[in-house]
Amino acid sequence: MPKSKVRKKSVYTPPEGVLQSRSAARAVQPSPRWYAPLMVTLMVLGLLWIVVYYVAGDRVPFMVSLSAWNFAIGFGAMVVGLVMSMRWR
Repeated sequence: MPKSKVRKKSVYTPPEGVLQSRSAARAVQPSPRWYAPLMVTLMVLGLLWIVVYYVAGDRVPFMVSLSAWNFAIGFGAMVVGLVMSMRWR
């Protein structure tokens, strides 16, 4: 079987000022010390909220009045913790 022809592409070279401006744009700072514990705490609290709602939600008065909003509270806390984990340095 004959080999197909290989086309050569020209090498891309960016304009002069592009590489210098990107490197000096913004230095990445590490996250504060409280960031990681808060992130983990939010994820664990969200999980615990949902577990408590399933196990004893009918015995906790304010959870009964919230009904389906308990899922929004629990998953909301977990999502906030997850979004924080993507920004963690």
